[in-house]
Amino acid sequence: MPHSSRLTRRTWLGAAALATAAACTGTAAFAQAYPSKPIKIVVPFAAGGATDVLARVLAEKMAVGLGQPMVIDNKPGAAGIIGTDAVAKAAPDGYTLLLGLSNSMLTNQFLYTKLPYSPERDIAPVYQIAIAPLVLVAHPNVPVSSGPELLKHIAANKGKVAYGSYGTGAYPHLAGAYMSQSQNADMSHVAYRGEAPMVQDLLGGQIQIGFASALQVKAHIEAGKLKAIGVSGERRMGTLPNVPTLAEQGLQDEAYRVAGWLAFGAPAGTPPAILERIATEVRKATELPDVAQRIAAMGFDVQKSSPALFAAAMVKERPVWERLIKASGATLD
Repeated sequence: MPHSSRLTRRTWLGAAALATAAACTGTAAFAQAYPSKPIKIVVPFAAGGATDVLARVLAEKMAVGLGQPMVIDNKPGAAGIIGTDAVAKAAPDGYTLLLGLSNSMLTNQFLYTKLPYSPERDIAPVYQIAIAPLVLVAHPNVPVSSGPELLKHIAANKGKVAYGSYGTGAYPHLAGAYMSQSQNADMSHVAYRGEAPMVQDLLGGQIQIGFASALQVKAHIEAGKLKAIGVSGERRMGTLPNVPTLAEQGLQDEAYRVAGWLAFGAPAGTPPAILERIATEVRKATELPDVAQRIAAMGFDVQKSSPALFAAAMVKERPVWERLIKASGATLD
């Protein structure tokens, strides 16, 4: 190789090394100065639901550690797509975060043929806060008290039972669709813009059944205004210890054994140091006794997480949710 070529190559390598070092130094300096202004947490559901309540509890605690206010921005609609898309398109600077569910951060990509964002490409995983099993509840007029009885009831009343969800593509929708499909029950699905309005229609009898958080339905169960049929996931809820899981009742299908989750995400491209900083503050907040108690009261299981652990969990869960969506027959445009 001629001397001039070697010099050119050395010059290029040296310039590249300096550029990389400068970029790393700049990123580190940026992360070190973070945060220097209020941070927005986008909740892609209406105010009043479990996701919104959890966001506000965590925001209050995290603001102390971060030294900046944390502002909740509810952007409900389209099964969490509207709010999640807003985060996906936000600047990757750590000042816009997402507190969403498994549907908007993972499963919508398998459910919708057209999605304005890619969960895997456009959203950076930050922290999986809690696994979120739900309670399958029924209006008192539904003449059943267990999972097997409910399956027989909907099969015998084809086309006459309606179930609700707090958004198309969320677990309550997919589990209900699977239940209807497996029993050839032709149930009607009613999607709401949040959990609170869904529960209100359950109480009023406009819909007959639905999966909901303990936060929203425990008081109504205890008052006899709703009937607890069973719990999704693998374990009973600490806040409703007398309600057996659906699996305990013999409903061993994978659809009833899985559970959704609540988690923080950020726009892809957000510096790793900032993601780790946010994750640290989430962990510190969830370890506070009063916060841990609030999360347990919602019926959720607190997780210890990190950006890497959350990313690995999503890779593991991906095929499970793909199977559930396929089995439910719930593919949308």
